[in-house]
Amino acid sequence: MRPRGRLAGVTGERLRFDGWIAGVGTSSGTRLVVGHWPRSPFGAFSDVMVEHPDGERVLLAPTRRIADFVAATYRFDRIEVAPVTVTAAGDRLLVEAGPLRLRLRTGRRTALGLLLSAVPAPLVRSPVWAALCDVPARLLMPGVRTLGRAGPGRREWYGARDLRPVVAADAVLDGADLGALAPLDPPVAFGFGSAPRRPSLVRVTTTVELAADGR
Repeated sequence: MRPRGRLAGVTGERLRFDGWIAGVGTSSGTRLVVGHWPRSPFGAFSDVMVEHPDGERVLLAPTRRIADFVAATYRFDRIEVAPVTVTAAGDRLLVEAGPLRLRLRTGRRTALGLLLSAVPAPLVRSPVWAALCDVPARLLMPGVRTLGRAGPGRREWYGARDLRPVVAADAVLDGADLGALAPLDPPVAFGFGSAPRRPSLVRVTTTVELAADGR
């Protein structure tokens, strides 16, 4: 990948990913975080992070190139490269990723979602805005962070621009039903912060600053 978007006065390249993140828990204790990125330096792609009840963290990514980038930004115990597809139809989403099949249904936009959707898109994409939102995010949604250190030498910012609850979900992983929709509890431990405890779909711009050596 040839990084784009060097900003004056920073030591590393900043890469921007526009899309959404869905986080859900299940009654089996397995927690799932889906990233869907229509616009990114890699082109459009989706990936899934799985945390099992015993704490094992697994990445499901569509290519080795994407898997290597994500694994250098977050922490995993195991990586699987497999086709990952997301199909949207109204308020319903179907995620198919290797051994995982996940169906989600979203509800009406929350009050926080209405507030976020009113923020101008150029502002949401700014790391400065994401940094300003970090303390409010931690107060409103414990475990959630909007900036932090991400992998050796990397920094990351999340700028949210919409939020909807996930009101229904069913998931099958390796042929086993994961059970009913549940909160993300305990928080997932892939990086410096978790997805919201309440199952949610968040429209987001993620900015990753690489280390000074370009890694």
